[in-house]
Amino acid sequence: MESRVLLRATATVTGVPQLRRPIRAINRQFSTASSFTAFAKPIGSLGEGGNLISGRQLRPVLLLDSSPEKREILKPVRAAAAEGGDSAGETKVGFLGKYPWLVTGFFFFMWYFLNVIFNILNKKIYNYFPYPYFVSVIHLFVGVVYCLLSWSVGLPKRAPINSNILKVLIPVAVCHAIGHVTSNVSFAAVAVSFTHTIKALEPFFNASASQFLLGQPIPITLWLSLAPVVLGVAMASLTELSFNWLGFISAMISNISFTYRSIFSKKAMTDMDSTNVYAYISIIALFVCLPPAIIVEGPQLLKHGFSDAIAKVGMTKFISDLFWVGMFYHLYNQLATNTLERVAPLTHAVGNVLKRVFVIGFSIVIFGNKISTQTGIGTGIAIAGVALYSVIKAKIEEEKRQGKTA
Repeated sequence: MESRVLLRATATVTGVPQLRRPIRAINRQFSTASSFTAFAKPIGSLGEGGNLISGRQLRPVLLLDSSPEKREILKPVRAAAAEGGDSAGETKVGFLGKYPWLVTGFFFFMWYFLNVIFNILNKKIYNYFPYPYFVSVIHLFVGVVYCLLSWSVGLPKRAPINSNILKVLIPVAVCHAIGHVTSNVSFAAVAVSFTHTIKALEPFFNASASQFLLGQPIPITLWLSLAPVVLGVAMASLTELSFNWLGFISAMISNISFTYRSIFSKKAMTDMDSTNVYAYISIIALFVCLPPAIIVEGPQLLKHGFSDAIAKVGMTKFISDLFWVGMFYHLYNQLATNTLERVAPLTHAVGNVLKRVFVIGFSIVIFGNKISTQTGIGTGIAIAGVALYSVIKAKIEEEKRQGKTA
């Protein structure tokens, strides 16, 4: 008897249109379930907001009414959804549903792998084709083509965009474009390891912007954790063998640009999923990067840039390198966003620090970059400071989130 009631209850909750029937119809269907409610497990997330059923987001108004009497009527529905939803999820997901850590681990592995491959291939391209503005455009262009092809087959389905969403995404995309171009200028000018060491200062710029531009007080513990970051970058810069001012200043501008991107992102919260948001940002950023690439590097590229690169490595390798570096750039950024959605902020923050360690280490090994002892120590201190800052900040944000929930 209980299994028949459970099946009927699950079928009723899973279909959204059926929830819109009159309350009396729901009452008749579950009038026989009163004996079952004693053994049912309620779903906490239903009372707190929307719930995912059959992969769709339901608004609370579809599930609960403001009337206490109607909430009592729907208790068997929630109980049935709790137990029936679990069994349905196991049937659909199977092995991966039982071991979600495998999926999360795969996301981290691919994020690191693609990021390391991108940085290595990117630097190899600059060794024979030193045109960072044009290469930045290629990064975005390949990603945009990938997004358009994905939308054309419905993976994912393209989210509609209007003028209001466009207005909030444009500042984010402009900052993303500036930060991306200046990062590549630095990559082309100095060693990859040194650029990433300078970019370790990004949390310092984020904290400064929050404190002095947004008026958000930063705890003293966070400021103290940033001291070794500044000290480490200073130590590494003073004795970096590949140091030049173009690479250093470009990396610093990149830090500032990504800080403003973070500020505008907080104001640009939309209901759109992260994959679509990043796709639209990439499209806008592409149009932002095109004019400076044409103005700054266009004449040189037409005169001897393309011909020199083709003479050194051949047409096939030149085109394939540009294509794959663009694919790796887009995919590693997309995976970084998808990974953030799967884990807690603390886990993602620590993972981001470890990613930078991997990139610095592999770049030194692959390119055989010689570094002084002081540069090595300074880089280590800076990375340790970033790790400490990330852990403290993530814990503070988690405490705030728990306080709001309570």
